[in-house]
Amino acid sequence: MSVVLHGSRSTASLVVHWLLIELGVEHELVLLDFDKREHKTADYLALNPQGRVPTLVIDGQVLTESAAIAMHLADLYPGAGLAPPTGTPARADYYRWMCFAVYTLMPAYRAWFYADEAAGAENADAVRERARAAIESAWEQVDSHLRARRPYLLGTSMSAVDFVFTMLMRWSRNMPRPSDDWPALRALARRMKDLPSFREVYRREGLEDWT
Repeated sequence: MSVVLHGSRSTASLVVHWLLIELGVEHELVLLDFDKREHKTADYLALNPQGRVPTLVIDGQVLTESAAIAMHLADLYPGAGLAPPTGTPARADYYRWMCFAVYTLMPAYRAWFYADEAAGAENADAVRERARAAIESAWEQVDSHLRARRPYLLGTSMSAVDFVFTMLMRWSRNMPRPSDDWPALRALARRMKDLPSFREVYRREGLEDWT
């Protein structure tokens, strides 16, 4: 199987890179330089018209969207146990939390990091403040869930959801209230960061923060 990951350091591609390492999938890593706008070149836009990362190419099939790729990888390697069986209550929880990441946390983060994108520079401060409140409210909900269901999002079993949420927790590291401020979130992050695959993805991408 031919697997090529197009990504960039410290972006949403991190979770895909991390899962490939965790699952032991041989792959080629193509790191794009955002400062040089390599994600907006004609060649890359032909692959991913959105001009975003990650883009994962498996035997010629182009896949985008980090959470969708995470779910597909978990299904491709069922022996790793990173996705519950289909049709089970645990699988329903799995979908719920993946969608929570996609529909609640990711849009709020985008508003925080790109506050002038939709409303203009003159409204950036207000947009960022609302995004911060939304992110903190979301993390409060997740922390409460973890306190009731420890140690992972789905209970006793680690899943691809935990990988996605750990990436999203990392994104808050420089915010006024980082996710580590909530005890149950901090415990989950520590458990995930102790995985050898996390240390390895950090090594390969040359990252040193939030360890």
